[in-house]
Amino acid sequence: MDASFAFARNVAGVKFEDIPADAVNIAKMSVLDTLGTTLAATTLDHGCRQIVEFVKESAGKEEATILGFGGKVPSWMAAFANGTVAHSLDYDDSHEKAQTHGGITHVPTAFAVAERAGKVNGKAFVTAVVLGMDVAFRLSLVTPKEPQDWSPTSLYGFFGAAATAGRILGLDEKQVQHALGIAYSQAAGTRQAIADSALTKRLEPGFAAMGGILSALLAQKGITGATNSLEGEFGLYKVYHSGKYDPAALTADLGKRFEVSNLSFKPYPSGRGTHSSIDATLQIVRENHLRPQDVESIRVFKSRTATETLARPVEGKLRPKNPVDAQFSIPFTVAAALVKEHVGLRDFTAQGIADPAVLEAAQKVTVQEYPEFNTARNTYLPGITEIRTRDGKLYSKRIDIPYGTALNPIPRERLVEKFTDCASYAIKPLTKKNLDSLIDMVMNLEKVDDVASIVRLLA
Repeated sequence: MDASFAFARNVAGVKFEDIPADAVNIAKMSVLDTLGTTLAATTLDHGCRQIVEFVKESAGKEEATILGFGGKVPSWMAAFANGTVAHSLDYDDSHEKAQTHGGITHVPTAFAVAERAGKVNGKAFVTAVVLGMDVAFRLSLVTPKEPQDWSPTSLYGFFGAAATAGRILGLDEKQVQHALGIAYSQAAGTRQAIADSALTKRLEPGFAAMGGILSALLAQKGITGATNSLEGEFGLYKVYHSGKYDPAALTADLGKRFEVSNLSFKPYPSGRGTHSSIDATLQIVRENHLRPQDVESIRVFKSRTATETLARPVEGKLRPKNPVDAQFSIPFTVAAALVKEHVGLRDFTAQGIADPAVLEAAQKVTVQEYPEFNTARNTYLPGITEIRTRDGKLYSKRIDIPYGTALNPIPRERLVEKFTDCASYAIKPLTKKNLDSLIDMVMNLEKVDDVASIVRLLA
């Protein structure tokens, strides 16, 4: 029997009380983190305003809010805009082993459908987010550990968003399964957007959120989808993975173990592959009180894939022409860590990527392949950083598990600080009272009677 049957039964049947406390807490942190990255992007990222303008021009029934900007549009269009904006700064959470982002697809979906449905309480909201992420992450986790040509966040996000939306809408088991089948007919996503530094990389989670909501709403109306969407003759694993996957692991401990517990949160607004190098640089600089003028050269060792993605073409990574190039540049991010002893949102603004001191320091950075990191897909993207000073000293640091990952987690208070910093960039500034209220409501989400009260603070 196709695994979609088990997923549908799980999505329709799991109760809030069935979810372990740690999964609930991580889910709440994801909600806060996603809202934070959304608010920051309202003023910091090129493309967000255009997306919001496009959605508002399309208009329609006023169901759900465009977060940060305000204004109401049909729920699926709100989710499209909010999912896109949330991912715009590449500062959002992810599941390292699944190589899939979580909050940016499922949180906008949940808020948009909750506003459409009306009077959705925090327990129902958290349950839907946890279940949707569990679907998306599990679908990705059981695939071969090899480079893929598509975007897991987008591809599997369609299914996860359909699960999240279906749960909030109260779909029964049969309807959820049809929603998953309808989602499969839309599921897509490609890494070419990253290779071409295209803004469509930001759109893909938005497409998944929109597609997931449409899938659930269509299923609610009686539209049917493929019932063997995952393991059928032309199902997900045959079409995208040539039948190579672990069917037993796909549903192992389903309803008892929730993959949201393994979510990671970013301390730096750049591609995760740069984080081990940033961590190492910051540690060396702080421990040895180094200044940029003290440094002769910096060598960074990464896997072949990371080297090609984050250090090539060389000139484009040494002197990024846009924020996307800077976010996915080891030379630039390491230089920012050296010069500022901190890597934050301002470093990826137009002014930040043109900072003369950082660009000068970036010229000292070279990136080399380290064969040991090629032996298997290391989910935490380790790295070694060597800094040689002008007086001949050599400092070296290896980071296997970067800060912010599930095995080296960001404490809750640090995530609140990150949210507060992100919120300071909001296009519509939040008062101190509203900011504190929002943080309190999200961190105590299970006690909230209507999650729309959170949205109203952001409109």
